[in-house]
Amino acid sequence: MTTTSPQGRTIEPPTTDGPPVRVLVVDDEQSVTTLLSTALRCEGWHIRSAADGRDAVRAVREFRPDAVVMDTVLPDMDGPEVLGWLRRELPDVPVLFLTPGDGAGRRVAGLTAGGDDHVTKPFGVEDVVARLRGLIRRSAGDDGRAESLLVVGDLTLDEDSHEVTRAGQSIHLTATEFELLRYLMRNPRRVLSKAQILDRVWSYDFGGKANIVELYISYLRRKIDAGREPMIHTRRGAGYLLRPATPRAS
Repeated sequence: MTTTSPQGRTIEPPTTDGPPVRVLVVDDEQSVTTLLSTALRCEGWHIRSAADGRDAVRAVREFRPDAVVMDTVLPDMDGPEVLGWLRRELPDVPVLFLTPGDGAGRRVAGLTAGGDDHVTKPFGVEDVVARLRGLIRRSAGDDGRAESLLVVGDLTLDEDSHEVTRAGQSIHLTATEFELLRYLMRNPRRVLSKAQILDRVWSYDFGGKANIVELYISYLRRKIDAGREPMIHTRRGAGYLLRPATPRAS
């Protein structure tokens, strides 16, 4: 089944094996729940959303999620208060908190209350997806080491340690460069438009223009492709793709 991004673009979800993961998204900002629900459905997961603590409690009882993404501040109660009830209902379900950028106290309160991880608003969608994958793997009793590695040709990215190497040589990336490369490597040989990249890599409230994508692609090329056969390619009028380097003819 296809899904549609908030900007109206049609996105094909990946093929998945086994029962789908169920994720509950709790936030009173509809733009946030819409964006996250769309992105998480693209992972092949089943999604339900809730706008406040009472909705979340009802959804937990009915939906029985495998993971929860929840704002620390809700209209009727704080996230940690909801978490306390949730832990009594589903003791082992992993919870990822969304915290405001100036909310250091709320981050500490959320983690102290039993939250498993947090992402600061404004966030990159790919960061939320990656953190959820890790939490779900660990919840299932799998350390996920093999699954945390993305490999395309001689390029390797470790989603857990954030280490990137090409042909065994370590490459240092900024946080945004890492998220962009991770998205490209999760879609090898696939042309990704600037709009798709903005949807997945940049903050949900990012108000910039698509030329930021061109800028960061150029940064990545300097670090990934400099002095080597190129892996990042431009398809004019369509977007960008990453594929294994073509060996040079002898």
